[in-house]
Amino acid sequence: MKSARTKTPRRPAPKKPSNPCVKDPVGVYCRVRPLSGPDQECCIEVIDETTVQIHPPEGYRIFRNGEYRETQYSFKEVFGTLVVQKQLFDVVAKPLVEDLIRGKNGLLFTYGVTGSGKTHTMTGSPGDGGLLPRCLDMIFNSIGPFQAKRFVFKLDDKNGVDVQCEVDALLERQKRDAMPIPKTPLGNRRQIDPEFVDMINVQDHCKVEDVDEDNVYSVFVSYIEIYNNYIYDLLEEAPFEPIKPKPPQSKILREDQNHNMYVTGCTEVEVKSTEEAFEVFWRGQKKRRIANTQLNRESSRSHSVFIIKLAQAPLDADGDNVLQEKEQITLSQLSLVDLAGSERTNRTKAEGNRLREAGNINQSLMTLRTCIEVLRENQLYGINKMVPYRDSKLTHLFKNYFDGEGKVRMIVCVNPKAEDYEESLQVMRFAEMTQEVEVARPADRPICGLTPGRRFRNQAFREELQRKLEMRGGPINEETEEQAVPELLLQDFPPLPSCELLDINDDQTLPKVIEVLEKRHKVRQMMSEEIARTVRSFKTALQDFHSSVASKENCIQAKLSEKEKTIAGQKMELERLEKKIKTLEYKIHILEKTATIYEEDKRNLQQELESKSQQLQRQASDKRRMEARLQGMVAETSVKWEKECERRVAAKQLEMQNKLWVKDEKLKQLKAIVTEPKNEKPERPSRVRDREKPVQRSVSPPPVPSAPPVRLRHRRSRSAGERWVDHKPPSNVPTETVMQPQVPHAITVAAASEKALAKCDKYMLTHQELASDGEIETKLIKGDVFKTRGGGQAVQFTEIETLKQESPTGRKRRSSPSNPDQPEDAADSEWTDVETRCSVAVEMRAGSALGPGYQHHAQPKRRKP
Repeated sequence: MKSARTKTPRRPAPKKPSNPCVKDPVGVYCRVRPLSGPDQECCIEVIDETTVQIHPPEGYRIFRNGEYRETQYSFKEVFGTLVVQKQLFDVVAKPLVEDLIRGKNGLLFTYGVTGSGKTHTMTGSPGDGGLLPRCLDMIFNSIGPFQAKRFVFKLDDKNGVDVQCEVDALLERQKRDAMPIPKTPLGNRRQIDPEFVDMINVQDHCKVEDVDEDNVYSVFVSYIEIYNNYIYDLLEEAPFEPIKPKPPQSKILREDQNHNMYVTGCTEVEVKSTEEAFEVFWRGQKKRRIANTQLNRESSRSHSVFIIKLAQAPLDADGDNVLQEKEQITLSQLSLVDLAGSERTNRTKAEGNRLREAGNINQSLMTLRTCIEVLRENQLYGINKMVPYRDSKLTHLFKNYFDGEGKVRMIVCVNPKAEDYEESLQVMRFAEMTQEVEVARPADRPICGLTPGRRFRNQAFREELQRKLEMRGGPINEETEEQAVPELLLQDFPPLPSCELLDINDDQTLPKVIEVLEKRHKVRQMMSEEIARTVRSFKTALQDFHSSVASKENCIQAKLSEKEKTIAGQKMELERLEKKIKTLEYKIHILEKTATIYEEDKRNLQQELESKSQQLQRQASDKRRMEARLQGMVAETSVKWEKECERRVAAKQLEMQNKLWVKDEKLKQLKAIVTEPKNEKPERPSRVRDREKPVQRSVSPPPVPSAPPVRLRHRRSRSAGERWVDHKPPSNVPTETVMQPQVPHAITVAAASEKALAKCDKYMLTHQELASDGEIETKLIKGDVFKTRGGGQAVQFTEIETLKQESPTGRKRRSSPSNPDQPEDAADSEWTDVETRCSVAVEMRAGSALGPGYQHHAQPKRRKP
């Protein structure tokens, strides 16, 4: 019973050796196409060998403010309109061909808008071959005398190569020659197609120096296209069906054991000359999809990829045949890609299939740009973001090159005409960004270990052998040698006489024959003895040679054993060093991680330190502002309290003076009563006398008798257009006087507030008190509102109006005019000026919850006793 087979887990195969420490940037070159006509406007200018400048055409505004802007882009090298194909090939493609022969991979692709000269750069024109025919010519010029015979190398279906012996290769050639229509074109037997004979007629004879002469080489070519994100084989021979032809079948991408991408079932043709290889290319070029658009008469509608594979293997120790070891075979690859041009449908006016093709072309180019951007971000910021290679067949096919499987070169083709300005600007930006991507440099192939110069030593030996044979009379084959040995032996024997017996009584013939035979017998014995002596001497010499060879062999074996011991010791030392290297690499990896962690901590601490320093700076600035504010408040408070102390001292002085004045008045009255004569009639008290006196105001002048009385303007009329705060305390008693205080535009409040004072510029306080005669006296205290330094509102009182109601029989007001003959000191004691009566201010501090506080800011005049 068979055991059930389980699927073996896939073990990742070792990648091709590469040096991850050394990386090369993607080489980006720019080629400017000449203008089609002299009257076309040019928007691209070559500044120097590495810089181009692009400027917007006339009438084009790149910014909303209407400014023109010229932009410069730098490349590895810039090729102007006068650069020929050979100069471009020597700078861009020649290093890739040299790497191909040395066993390294390479990728070269042209990028640009439609009609910018990509296909011309890659293929060329009659009389001026492009990069592709020049690469083929350089390859065959370099490996021409070292090519292997057909079918010595045989490619398998898994992107590998096998080597066959001469017999198997001969059978393959005979089988292929027996086919009625051979697939492989034989350039030596067929006439070259006149369509491309001028393209491959390259007279440069460029070749690679220092080619390994102990290797044999074979070249295989294949040609595919990527159309609408499907891969098609341009070299596939489909059977001809006139009734219902079958469409070409698309191919699929697969990954080989070395994680390299390849096209399954793609036709790969072995070629032996430049003409044969270019004929294969031209056969596939005729099948490539092109179409006529408004921008290009022969616009490529697909991405074409021409792949050149070079298989090489060393000769054996004798230098005759190929070494039959698969591990010694090197397969390198050069991919030449002609990308389809990006285009805008509003310019090409594409419809139907052309519109679908343009969408797929732009989508694949956008995926290529996205992959380049992700690779650039991963390398710049040290992240491991997944690159979307699988979003397009184009990027999926060439992902190995960007992962470090060879050099990558890009030629940016631009058309300087003004109509392509916007597309060229996008192409320039993408190309300049591509230069920042770095690709790991592949390592050199290992050395096979055989003695170099085997091929030429074998050829020299053959030539020397041929020369010696010619000196001896020409080459000798086996038949002539077999015939010459008996002839040489028979020349030493005496000739035989005639043996014909014509008479029975003839007694001379037989004795002569017997004599000759005896002589021959003696000669034979002598020759036998000579041969025996020669054999014995040869055996002796052979034994001596054998002993010497044995002694030399023993010596060589001893030396070989010593060398093997030395090699074993060196292998052990290498293993120890490799282990040490791995240990050191692991330590370096750990140290790199630790350094990364420390750098991250350092960045975090630096950020924290910067934030703390900024916070301390803010705190220091806040502290300085607070100190300045506090100093202002202290100064304001000190000034305020100084004024308060002065006011209190002045009020206390006034109070003491008033008390002294009252005492003096009482003393005067007592003195008058005491000194008054008894027979005289007692006078009325001073108060009654003062009431009977006519009131005389010091402010208003006496009326003029001749002029009619003029009505003076009320003093409140000047504030008719101002806002007032009418402060009426709730304890006021309404009066029934005819004259009532009426203020327009007033805000009536019961208690003064900062909000009300902020809205007005005048303030009026209605104050009621009981007069000495028992009547209610109403005072209107007026003032101006202004802002204080602390942000509050202050009131400076300016005047006081008094409303009083009294009986006709009662006492008169103290302010009524007195007798003109009253003494001057009495007038001064009974009257004070407006400044003394109105120099009172109300000050309210911002944010105070206690309401306005009243302060006396002026010292009234002292009454004279």
